[in-house]
Amino acid sequence: MPLIALTGGIASGKSTIAARLAEHGAVVVDADAIVRDVQQPGSPVLDAIAREFGADVIRDDGSLDRAALGARVFGDGEQIARLNRIVHPAVRAESQRRFDEAFAAAPDAVVVYDVPLLVEARVDDPWELIVVAHAPPEVRLRRLTDLRGMNETDAAARVASQVGDDARLAVADIVIDTTGTMDDTLRQVDVLWEELPDLVARKARASG
Repeated sequence: MPLIALTGGIASGKSTIAARLAEHGAVVVDADAIVRDVQQPGSPVLDAIAREFGADVIRDDGSLDRAALGARVFGDGEQIARLNRIVHPAVRAESQRRFDEAFAAAPDAVVVYDVPLLVEARVDDPWELIVVAHAPPEVRLRRLTDLRGMNETDAAARVASQVGDDARLAVADIVIDTTGTMDDTLRQVDVLWEELPDLVARKARASG
C-alpha cells in the first residue's frame, strides 16, 4: 500500500501526472483541494484566519476572499508563516484521514498525495516514494503567460515565491521531465506506474 508524494513548481505539469496516475488506478489526494475544504465558511481554520488577518479577508457570504488574503501575505515571509501555522496542521490531519480512508477501502491501493508545498511542509513524512514534476523556469513562465494568461511580472513573481528547483530535485526519488510534449510526459508516467513496485521496494531496502 504505497503512499507516494507528487510535487512540482507552478506550471510544472504536476496535475497532468496526477491525472494519468489516476487513470492507472491510483487514488489521488489533492492538497490544494484540502486547503479549500478546511477553509470553508464556519470552519475553525477560517475563523482563525479572520482573527489573525482581519475580517476584511472574509466575503459577505462568509467565504474566504482568497485574493484579499493573498495580497496581504504574498511576498512576506513572516505573514506566510503566520498563515501556514493556521492552515498546515488542519491540512495534515485531513490528508491523513483521506489516506487512511483510501487504504481502509482498498489495502493494496496506490495513494498519491498531490502536494505543491512538499519541500516546505511535508518532506520528512514517511513517503514510500517522492515524484517530482520538473520543467525549467523559463518553460513554466511561458506556460503561465501563454496558457494561463498571466502577465510576465505576475508569472515571474509566482515562480520566484516558491522553493527553488534544486530543493525539489534534491528530495526526488523519481523526476518526470515535462519539458517535452504531452505524449512524452505521459510515457514517463506510464513507465513509472509499471515500475512502481520495484521502485518502492528498492527505496525500502536502501532506507532499511
